[in-house]
Amino acid sequence: MSPAEAGDSRVQADRIRVRLLVAYDGSGFHGFWPNEGVTTVGGTLIAALEQVLGTGIEMTCAGRTDAGVHAWGQVVTFDAPAEVDLGRLQVAVNKLCGPAVVVREAGEVAPDVDARGSATGRTYRYTVLNRAFPDPFLHATTWHVPQTLDLRAMTLACDPFIGSHDFSSFCRRPKVAEGQDPVSLTRRVTDARWTELDDGLLRFEITANAFCHQMVRSVVGLLVDVGRGRTRAGDVLGIIRARDRQVAPSPAPPQGLCLWSVAYAAGDETG
Repeated sequence: MSPAEAGDSRVQADRIRVRLLVAYDGSGFHGFWPNEGVTTVGGTLIAALEQVLGTGIEMTCAGRTDAGVHAWGQVVTFDAPAEVDLGRLQVAVNKLCGPAVVVREAGEVAPDVDARGSATGRTYRYTVLNRAFPDPFLHATTWHVPQTLDLRAMTLACDPFIGSHDFSSFCRRPKVAEGQDPVSLTRRVTDARWTELDDGLLRFEITANAFCHQMVRSVVGLLVDVGRGRTRAGDVLGIIRARDRQVAPSPAPPQGLCLWSVAYAAGDETG
């Protein structure tokens, strides 16, 4: 082994890749990703981690949730000194960030595991409160829709989303520099369904390999329009195929949305 290789080994031995499973109430944050001048979930989490670790970190997340969006199963990865006690790290970070941001699990993973790049699927849940009057205790986590919704029609309208589609009708297209190819908005949806809970609560759950910006909220906005009778379930496939953001309704409000879970290949989830 050359001196350079030995040096690289020492660097590797001094660091470990850490995976955190994080839950948060997004109500008081301007999204997840750090943004100068505003309070974000990621910025808050990084500041706490660096305070506890006593060193800077570079963090990757599985999903960059928007302002007001919540998470139960957000995943982040970063490198930390090999001697770190992950149990104590979890306790210390939760004291600094809780209860709005909580580390549910902390573990070591392989050095090549990346919260975003290694993810094979993501599941979001969106909750609608379908009652005549709002509920002050559910206001921060649901979209209140007072009109009676046709759940059967909304369920039928889920079917066209299954499979691989260009979701240009439901996403804000990213800006690209002049001369660059446009970003693909094709995503593969493997599950999309409504579940009727109790007392007027309706939950939409969707799983895909990845999601583009505002995709889930825009899909929910259309499905609720179907439930209101403003759009027919049979028109949904045509709206998908139009690849035109103007043909779909505005996104549902952010507070009903929650990043529920992120899937990884076997061996990538825990150390």
